[in-house]
Amino acid sequence: MSLRLVANSAARQAKWAVVGTGIRSSRAALPRRFQSTTPTPTASVEGAALKADAKVAEDSSTASVPIGKSVVALAAAVGTVSLGAAAVEQATASSVPDFTLDGQRFDQSTFLGRFSRMFLMCDPRLLTYTEADVLASIDLVKNHKELIANPPSTDSNIHRTLWEAQRIASSSLHPDSGDTIPQPFRMSGFVPYNGPICVAMVVSQSTSALIFWSWVNQSQNALVNYYNRNASSPMSNETLIQSYAAAVGAALTVAFGLATIIQKRYDAKTAKSMLRWVAFPSAVVASSLNCYIVRSPEIGHGIPLLNDRGENVLEGETSNEAAKRGVHLTTASRAICQAPVYFLPPVLLASIPILKRIAAKNPALTIPMTTYLVLCSFGCGLPMTLAIFPQMSEIKASEAEEKFQNLRDPKTGLPYEKFLFNKGL
Repeated sequence: MSLRLVANSAARQAKWAVVGTGIRSSRAALPRRFQSTTPTPTASVEGAALKADAKVAEDSSTASVPIGKSVVALAAAVGTVSLGAAAVEQATASSVPDFTLDGQRFDQSTFLGRFSRMFLMCDPRLLTYTEADVLASIDLVKNHKELIANPPSTDSNIHRTLWEAQRIASSSLHPDSGDTIPQPFRMSGFVPYNGPICVAMVVSQSTSALIFWSWVNQSQNALVNYYNRNASSPMSNETLIQSYAAAVGAALTVAFGLATIIQKRYDAKTAKSMLRWVAFPSAVVASSLNCYIVRSPEIGHGIPLLNDRGENVLEGETSNEAAKRGVHLTTASRAICQAPVYFLPPVLLASIPILKRIAAKNPALTIPMTTYLVLCSFGCGLPMTLAIFPQMSEIKASEAEEKFQNLRDPKTGLPYEKFLFNKGL
C-alpha cells in the first residue's frame, strides 16, 4: 500500500487515501524519486513504481524516510496486537468451557466467538514458542483425559491450560495434514513478518527495488494462501508452481497495470482524480486473484465432507461443490480484508486531534504513525474478516453431490441433513 501517500494526505487533512494491495496489506510508501510537488494517488505502491518519469525522478524536494522511527513503529504495532490478544485471552480465562478434543473454546455460532478465536490465532506471541514447546503442548492435549481427571496441584484451571496448549499446537500445524506451517506463513506471523516488508518498501528508492519488494509481498500472500488451504486433497509440485506464478503475476499486473494505464491515457489532473477511486478496487482485485488462483486446484480435486464428530462421511470421496464454496468464501474474506487497512489509518490520522498536531508539526513522523496504524488495523482486521465465515462451514446434504445425499449416520441411523467441511483460512 502507498503508506507515504496516505501519510501525506492525512497530514494535509485530505479527503482521500491510497492503501496498497494484497491479503498482507501492510505494504509500503511511494519512493522519494517518484514523488512530485503534486503527488498522484495510485492503486498501489507497485503501480506507483511504473509512474516514474524524468521530471519526477529529478524531484528531490521530498524528505527522506525516517527508517529508524518506522522500525520502532513496526515493533510497537507487533506489541499492540500481542497485548490485544493477551487481553482477550485473560478476559475470557475464567469462563472457559470444559476442554474437549473436538470442541472450541469460543462459541463458533456467533461472530464474537469466531473473532475471539481468530484473534488469538493471529497472536504474534505464538511465534515465540519453540518446537519443544509445541511438542509439549501436543502431549498435554493427547493426555487431556488423564489431566482433567487428575489435574496437577499447581494448575488452578486445567481446562484453560488445555485450551492454551491446543492453541499453541494448532497455530503451527495444519489441521488437515498435521504438517508444520513455516512461521512467515502462519496467521500469527502476518504482522511480524509482513511489517519488515512494509518498511523495506518504504525505503525503496528505485523502481527495481520497489518491484522486488512487491514480488516478495505477493509471494508471501500466495504462500500464506497455500499453507492455509484445505490440504486434504493433494497438489502436485507442478500445479503449485503454476498456481504461484499465475497468482503473483496476476496480482502484480493488476497492481501496476491499472494505475499505469490511467496515468498514460489521461492528463495529470484527470489521472489524479480517477486514481482516488481505483486504489481500493485494485487492492481488492489483486488480493482476491492471488487467493483464488492459489486455491482453485482444490475445486478440481474436491474436499472431504465430515459429520459433526469430524468423521469422513464417505471415505475416499470428495465434494467439488464444497471445495468451490470454500474457495469462494475465502476469496471473499480476502477482498473484505482490504477495507480496514484502506480506510482506518487515513481517517484516524486526519480526525484525531493529537495525531493531526503531530503530523502538522513534524510531517516526517506521519510515515511511522501510518505504519503503526496500518499494521494495527490489519492485526485486528484480519481476524475480523476471517471470522465472517466459519472455518468449519456447512453444506446441506441436498446441495452436495448425489453420492452424498442418501447417506446415513452410522451412529444414529438417521440420514444426514448437513455436512461440514474445512474451508481453509
